[in-house]
Amino acid sequence: MTFEEARAQLPVLERLAYLNAGTNGPLARTTIEAFERELERDLADGRSGTGYIERMLALREDVRSAFAGVLRVDPSRIALVESTTRGCATVLTGLGLTAEDEVVTTDQEHFGLMGPLYATGARIAIVEADEDAMLAAVTPRTKLIATSHVLWTTGRRLDLARLKADSGLPLLIDGAQSAGAIPVDVGDIDFYTVSAQKWLCAPDPAGALYVRDAELVRVKTPSYFSQDAYEPTGAFTAKEGAARFDAGWIGIPQLSAIQAALATHPEWRYERAAQMAARCRELLEPLVEVATPPGHSTLVSFRPSGDPAELVAALHERGVIVRELPGRNLVRASCGWWTSEDDLQRLADGVGA
Repeated sequence: MTFEEARAQLPVLERLAYLNAGTNGPLARTTIEAFERELERDLADGRSGTGYIERMLALREDVRSAFAGVLRVDPSRIALVESTTRGCATVLTGLGLTAEDEVVTTDQEHFGLMGPLYATGARIAIVEADEDAMLAAVTPRTKLIATSHVLWTTGRRLDLARLKADSGLPLLIDGAQSAGAIPVDVGDIDFYTVSAQKWLCAPDPAGALYVRDAELVRVKTPSYFSQDAYEPTGAFTAKEGAARFDAGWIGIPQLSAIQAALATHPEWRYERAAQMAARCRELLEPLVEVATPPGHSTLVSFRPSGDPAELVAALHERGVIVRELPGRNLVRASCGWWTSEDDLQRLADGVGA
């Protein structure tokens, strides 16, 4: 598939320089067609019967396998959840942390991780988003390191393999800005979340949770899909593997749309996205201070000379879609495999103006 053919799948790009996949990625025609086709079927035939349920269950496994392909892991280690926030909360509640325990995290995390962390009641050690600082914060009380693979603010990529090897602790990783944007090798990482509505261009809500060893975490928020068998008392036999952490019902239209979305990405997606991020940086550096370190991710965050919100609004008027990061004096451009040279030039022209 050529770049032109792949890009043509995403109609929004016909009008806009859409550089905001860090929030929500562009939707493909095939994704919406899959969703609408299943809705029409539901409208005509209803949503019940053995065949309907069997098809839904089969689609869940197809989607599980598709997510496993993104992370290059076995499907048995993937749970279907609606978001990174749900994935983080599933792990943190299941670990049974107490006020006597400690978790190391950074000052650059999204509330999708920080909120569930705070709710555990554990002591949260918040340090600079730097591997040395994080490792230095580890104490005998530390039970977990929880952080992002790619920081949603600056786009810096953390060395997860080093954090795991040098600390020996379990790692909970927010993969919202990495899964689907850069190649991911989970290695010995224990927990890794996926936000599919972002770089994977799926309709929302859609997400996944990788669990290396399901026995390390209790099922504290079971759904019907968590069990193989249950008693009238509510006692249940958990499914094997990460499927025990599945969130609730996902309708066939949504499952079909997620499946279609994950099938739209070309084989060369990571190389192209990295090239576009590098080109974006090259165009912006003469104009603004770029906060993202070179070669770290597909995000390019920069500090404008004026008010960030005003710049984002002005760029929107020009058909350039980027995001302000409130309270951080940053504007963030998200460069995907679909990004063109013209998109980036429109951004640079708008910033320069």
